[in-house]
Amino acid sequence: MTATSEPLVVECHVAAPPAHAFEVWTTHIATWWPQSHTISGDPASVTVAPEVGGRVVETTHDGTTYAWGEVAAWEPPTRLGLRLRLFIDRDETSDVDVRFLADDAGTRIRLEQTGLDRLGPPGTPRRARVGAAWASITTHFVAACEAGWAAQT
Repeated sequence: MTATSEPLVVECHVAAPPAHAFEVWTTHIATWWPQSHTISGDPASVTVAPEVGGRVVETTHDGTTYAWGEVAAWEPPTRLGLRLRLFIDRDETSDVDVRFLADDAGTRIRLEQTGLDRLGPPGTPRRARVGAAWASITTHFVAACEAGWAAQT
């Protein structure tokens, strides 16, 4: 098994229950997803359609849309599966499985991305960049999730 065929795993923890974490990740993604990790760099919205086969779409202020991928699994509040092609060609889609696992202190989020091995030799450097990107993105998610939960309690 090569490094790119092994799943890329990123984990984080939030002091909020799984239902809140799932909602923030899916329904409020535009409030925390960093603009530096979007196609336009300044989206008006990012939406996740709440159903298997639903689209993940970035929409700009002038109405231009960019398809990031689609929903592969929709199991609130414990699992979201995505087929993403953000910044890559449609035939270079990778799979992202996000689990929201309850624990005594809130929710552990486990993100597993597979399919980077389909890129061949470019998959190895891409995997390193993707791992760093997810680490940054999840930091923003944790902050937004916990701020929202603190406001509710």
